[in-house]
Amino acid sequence: MLGFLGRGDFFGEACIGGHASYQTSAITLVPSTIMVIDRKKMVHMIEKEPHVCKQFIDYLLSRNHRIEQDLIDHLFNSSEKRLARTLLLLKEYEKGSENPSIIQILNQDTFAEMIGTTRPRVNFFMNKFRRLGYIHYKHNGGLEIYKSLSNVLQ
Repeated sequence: MLGFLGRGDFFGEACIGGHASYQTSAITLVPSTIMVIDRKKMVHMIEKEPHVCKQFIDYLLSRNHRIEQDLIDHLFNSSEKRLARTLLLLKEYEKGSENPSIIQILNQDTFAEMIGTTRPRVNFFMNKFRRLGYIHYKHNGGLEIYKSLSNVLQ
């Protein structure tokens, strides 16, 4: 399962609970600044700094909700709906971001991995979305995603 993190998000938080092995990894798609916080220091900040504790809990609750939604999506929705949802989530994630477009960086292989299908299926659905006017390929290689893509989710 792939996720996208933004400014102020956390990753590797399982170490706070004492987990020594990692089941996930992270890569950056755009230039990023990452701050490493020692486990003891993070635990101390959570215990002593209410604003850090609140930010951390808010992040964990939001992440938990997203994981639940992703699981429901994979269990009950077709790959077409999963791709539409992923594109709409990426569009929403990019709102107001000063970073380069992540959607332009991702290729169909990555989308296939994200939604649990094959690249030919992603290609088929992307062409279908384009024909229906839900997306538009820009001349610079970018991708415009229109709100009407949400029709696929109904």
